[in-house]
Amino acid sequence: MSEFEFVFSLFGLLLGFSLVEVLGGLAKAVEAKVQPEIGSGEPLRIGWLTPLLSIFVMLDLVSFWAAAWVARDQASVSGRVLFAGLFFAGSYYLAAHLVCPQNPRMERDLDVHYFRVKRLVLGTVTVLLVVQLAYWLSVPELAQKLEKPINIGKMVVFFALIAAGLIVRGRRANTAVLSLFIVYYLWDYLITMNTIT
Repeated sequence: MSEFEFVFSLFGLLLGFSLVEVLGGLAKAVEAKVQPEIGSGEPLRIGWLTPLLSIFVMLDLVSFWAAAWVARDQASVSGRVLFAGLFFAGSYYLAAHLVCPQNPRMERDLDVHYFRVKRLVLGTVTVLLVVQLAYWLSVPELAQKLEKPINIGKMVVFFALIAAGLIVRGRRANTAVLSLFIVYYLWDYLITMNTIT
């Protein structure tokens, strides 16, 4: 077993649980929509914002997973690496846990829930990216990969979208920003099949 495999076995598990949190939250919301409790009043309105935020968080998790693979040769077993991994995986889990309400039957409109949690979720993703970039810039082999013009451009677009996501208010504007995030990830990882290389 390589050092990367040892270190990532724990954090890969936590990241997998994060994906399960998002998918499980969406499943609970859909179930609450199609099987409302008798006498519970108005049916749940799922809307677009929480599902789009869910997709964004899942795509961001996958992008971190891909970035970890690129940095695999730098992995070593140490207390610092283990605690950094715990911070990353734990933070992703927290963000994933917040995306969907734990009891959607108590909600009337998931867009309202989205506006309660969006800054915390997007802020967590932003902090994680800044920490990841700082680490990559501190390792010469990884810094070379970041300095390519395409990767600089991708970071500029990402931070512009994050800033927009944190600032915009209405449902339409948030739907547009989240949709652009999803297009960004799909273009980068599926169409161009690009990771930071």
